[in-house]
Amino acid sequence: MTVHNLGDVVSRAGDPDAPAIVGVGLDGGETVLSRAGLDAMADAFARGLLRKGLVRGDRIAILSANRPDSIAVILGAMRAGIVPAPVNHKFPKATIAQVVADSGARAAFCDAGRRDQVPDGVEAVDFDGPGFADWLDPGPFEPIVPRDDEPALTLYTSGSTGRPKGVLLSHKAHLWVIAARMADDDLAGERMLVAAPLYHMNALANSLLACAGGATIILLPQFQARVYIEAIARRRVTWATAVPPMIAMMLREKEALAGADLSSVRVVRMGSAPVNDTLAAQIRELLPNARIINAYGTTEGGPVVFSDKGGAPTGSVGKPHDGVEVRLVGPDAPTAGVLQMKSPAIMLGYHNRPDVPSPITADGFYDTGDVFRRDADGYYFFVGRADDMFVSGGENIFPGEVEAVLETHPDVLQASVVPVDDEIKGQKPVAFIVRKPGATVDEQAIKAFALEHAPAYQHPRRVWFLDAMLLASTNKIDRAALRARAEAELRKN
Repeated sequence: MTVHNLGDVVSRAGDPDAPAIVGVGLDGGETVLSRAGLDAMADAFARGLLRKGLVRGDRIAILSANRPDSIAVILGAMRAGIVPAPVNHKFPKATIAQVVADSGARAAFCDAGRRDQVPDGVEAVDFDGPGFADWLDPGPFEPIVPRDDEPALTLYTSGSTGRPKGVLLSHKAHLWVIAARMADDDLAGERMLVAAPLYHMNALANSLLACAGGATIILLPQFQARVYIEAIARRRVTWATAVPPMIAMMLREKEALAGADLSSVRVVRMGSAPVNDTLAAQIRELLPNARIINAYGTTEGGPVVFSDKGGAPTGSVGKPHDGVEVRLVGPDAPTAGVLQMKSPAIMLGYHNRPDVPSPITADGFYDTGDVFRRDADGYYFFVGRADDMFVSGGENIFPGEVEAVLETHPDVLQASVVPVDDEIKGQKPVAFIVRKPGATVDEQAIKAFALEHAPAYQHPRRVWFLDAMLLASTNKIDRAALRARAEAELRKN
């Protein structure tokens, strides 16, 4: 049967009583939704939305930690032609109010911990309260057949460069994503661990893929390194999904790792940030049976851009996927430059933002704003965000290039480089380092290493050490927070 509606992707092959989602609480308790149960709840919610008077094209918001019924709600809304908007509940309350207002949500579905974050004037429906049952109307439901230009869902950008933008994603686009990824991997019977937030493309796309592929989602409400390790061991996880800073935090939990059997893991899929050689080597040592996927994707362009088939070198995101066109633009093209890509997964546009110039070119390519280089064998390597680049004494510095050098130091687990103002150079690089467990490398040694292995203008003028890198709400490194911390440290001197 051909699926036209993204909400209808739940696999009906195999045992209907097999678990589709196992929600694992931070206390170790669990909530299980079978495949049939997930399908039934999605249908009941679709029917309930229409019974409540919502019509095709209306919006709802989801403001909750990860939980199985939030996935059912997303699927059910899409089946009814209602557009779900998962909201970053780690935003400040004022930003949440902006996002919910921008989405036009008729109601916000929340957990108890985020009930007071729902803006005034919007109906708050607590998953754990008696009101949620009123939105469920049990019975079968025939999903709507959407138009090509009809949004399935809205995902909001992180807001790191301004007010968050609602990215409109179509049913057709993300059904293509699922088909493309299922062609690469048979997921039937796999146990996929998801701990990144569902308001982020990384977690949501993996969850939709697992539903379609017949895998079981092991869903954590949020990432905590020790809970993540325990979930792998207790649930015999075969696919571990994450972003690199999450895996780096896990690797520091030596005591928990020592007592955990992680031999079930066959795939580690990381996205949203580059994977350095040091991190990859440590993963291989810890998980010798696992294939490491260093994925690249964006909310606007989708999670399918490159393929690692053929054994991409460490640090590379692979070669362009067969269904994707890519090009590098800029003065160093075609071997380096800003990545532009074209695929069926590109967004419909930004919701309600005529003030934002479209990043889609006249010939249909999405300008990612991400700088890549391509090696002689055609493999692509992420260099950094074009808007992260800064000028120091007339030299262009991409933080990612400096970080890649620092992370080759044998005592460095993670590095993050940010600019600070300088009266002579305009701006200068400084660095934050997370040492490998037990390492004692100091600031002077890091500076000397950088001077030896990179151009002098790239070496960090100051180095500070952290137990763990500061992370934003999407579990990516929070460069803005690090820069503020660096400026505060410099003011002390």
